[in-house]
Amino acid sequence: MNKLAQLRAMTTVVADTGDLEAITRLKPTDATTNPSLLLKAAALPKFADEVAALTASHETVADKVDRFAVSVGARINQVIPGVISTEVDARLSFDTEATIAKAEKLIELYDDAGIGRDRVLIKVAATWEGIRAAETLEQRGIHCNATLIFSFEQACACADAGVFLISPFVGRITDWFTANTDLVIEDPADDPGVQSVSRIYNHFKAHGYETVVMGASFRNTGQVEALAGCDRLTISPDLLQQLEADNNDLPQCLADSGDRSAPPAALSQSDFLFANNQDPMVSEKLSDGIRRFVADQEKLESLLSD
Repeated sequence: MNKLAQLRAMTTVVADTGDLEAITRLKPTDATTNPSLLLKAAALPKFADEVAALTASHETVADKVDRFAVSVGARINQVIPGVISTEVDARLSFDTEATIAKAEKLIELYDDAGIGRDRVLIKVAATWEGIRAAETLEQRGIHCNATLIFSFEQACACADAGVFLISPFVGRITDWFTANTDLVIEDPADDPGVQSVSRIYNHFKAHGYETVVMGASFRNTGQVEALAGCDRLTISPDLLQQLEADNNDLPQCLADSGDRSAPPAALSQSDFLFANNQDPMVSEKLSDGIRRFVADQEKLESLLSD
């Protein structure tokens, strides 16, 4: 078997793209989108009719973006057996109530498109306010994907809140260490992004948390392979194709031993904020990630405006 087939035997493979043709060809279980990927999808011929129709409509720009996100998500959902992740406007990352309202609106739009909430994950930034929103949404039967996770504390706060799934980032952590330290990574196991996800996965399994760990933001197949066995991995089409073309053996690197111990006390808001503040990588990459999503959200709004 090629490495992609081997990976599928131990990990749920998720496509990190809005490219419908790539998803159809590579046959992932789930798929994820974000404002950056939606902006790329808007330039594809397959979505030209939706873009033209929305541009000509008299809805608010915010409504147009929501409808486009759900349109892309709905079409992807029709060709995958699992769930599609759709992201809340990143400008709401520090507003719990507005995040909840936006999430419920997206779920209503999916329902109008004939797609039940069991086939959708609402993506929220893993700020303290975003995690509180996800906690409420989970209690209302809307499953969430907490994204832009760069710290152990973010992951733990999500597990404490009962968030369905988290997306701890790999490549962006690596980017920071490459740019700001003299670290030389000779083995993927020494990659700080890989180590971050491995620590989170092992902690969740050891304490019996049900939150799904989905590694994200990969720069190369070595990072993916070093996390083989993780609950889920969301991977770009380019890297999926590279794995598919490689017929070498793929060992499992992460596994649940089955041993369990009582979980630690839940993090307080002050402890959460202080821990993230004290780590320059976390504070810089979280704020940078939100700014990047906001910038692409605004570009998408400009594209869809009349």
